[in-house]
Amino acid sequence: SGSLSTSHSIFVTINSDIYIDNGYAHGRVDKFTLNSNISIPVMYVSSLCVGLFVDLNDTLYCSMYYQHKVAKKWLNDNLNTTSVVAGTGVNGSTSNMLDHPAGIFVDILFDLYVADRFNHRIQLFRSGELDGTTIAGEGSLIATIALQYPIGIVLDADKNLFITDDGNNRIVRSGPHGFICLVGCSGEGSASNQLNYPNMLSFDRYGNMFVTDMSNNRIQKFLVDSN
Repeated sequence: SGSLSTSHSIFVTINSDIYIDNGYAHGRVDKFTLNSNISIPVMYVSSLCVGLFVDLNDTLYCSMYYQHKVAKKWLNDNLNTTSVVAGTGVNGSTSNMLDHPAGIFVDILFDLYVADRFNHRIQLFRSGELDGTTIAGEGSLIATIALQYPIGIVLDADKNLFITDDGNNRIVRSGPHGFICLVGCSGEGSASNQLNYPNMLSFDRYGNMFVTDMSNNRIQKFLVDSN
């Protein structure tokens, strides 16, 4: 159902609506409501969406990987009115540019976090601002952690960053004492504590972390110690 093709991302809201990238073949994002197998298009895009996010104001965000920008659309708008919230549409490394943006996260202040993949950094775009600040990786004003092709980004309630550091085959996390490695700290592999080109990550309500371990062809579940 839904004529999906080469979908790269998915987002499930608190009321169990499912948003799925269908941009590569059909140029849109589709929505499946709870207990329905029929989709409706809710956003038209000119690129696949490697990252999707729906914020608390029912605004849908798409990280347009090959267009080097992040666009958004208010879901209660019947028109296909989109606006660019990060990136210029041309790849680059200045504060207002992105290079293959991937995972995205929007917090309760509507600040946007972007895994700026080919720039090897995490960019923070404050609500309403088009110039970003590097908060992790290459070009950060303070010492953070070296990243290689980061692809996934999630924040917890304490604003700790969880990053899928794809090129280094690991998951890292920020905290009060800086960044630490959580998973894959011994390098690439297929053991239970290793990853091989991890992709996106997510959490359930109990704090369990799920990682798409792409080149190992598996989904890994980890219990995150609160300490």
